[in-house]
Amino acid sequence: MGAKAVDSVRSVLINGSAEEMTRRLEGVYRFNNVRPAYIIHSRNYLKNTLSFRLKDKISAFKNKSELRDFFALNKDIKGLGYKESSHFLRNIGFKGYAILDKHITHSLVEFNVIENFNIPINDKLYPEIEQKMRLFSNEIRIPMDELDLLLWSRRNGKILK
Repeated sequence: MGAKAVDSVRSVLINGSAEEMTRRLEGVYRFNNVRPAYIIHSRNYLKNTLSFRLKDKISAFKNKSELRDFFALNKDIKGLGYKESSHFLRNIGFKGYAILDKHITHSLVEFNVIENFNIPINDKLYPEIEQKMRLFSNEIRIPMDELDLLLWSRRNGKILK
């Protein structure tokens, strides 16, 4: 769904209106009325404050937690939380971030890494669960990035990337 959504708006991401993105996302993405406004808001922030030089901004961070917090907690980058920020950073080559979705958290309960499964995982809880997963991955000697792919695919039944 995500890949289809990006493909449908790719040509209008830099200059398109929210209305055009909404039209293009209709039938492709279930939040087609909300996400375009987030995209426009975030686009304006990235353009006006960083001149779209996101790579320079990312490179300026020396601390992995602060880097993710920039995306997850920044009120000017709409629609991203810890999970989505982790996913983005992993997709652009950063390691050591867990993508804690329902498949992963159910597995962590199953393996007694966490006690219970709570959705939504808030900004305080996400780093705590991620740290428990990090300790578990070290204990079983599977890098966390690989462990969450393993846990996700074992519950989902497929590997997408």
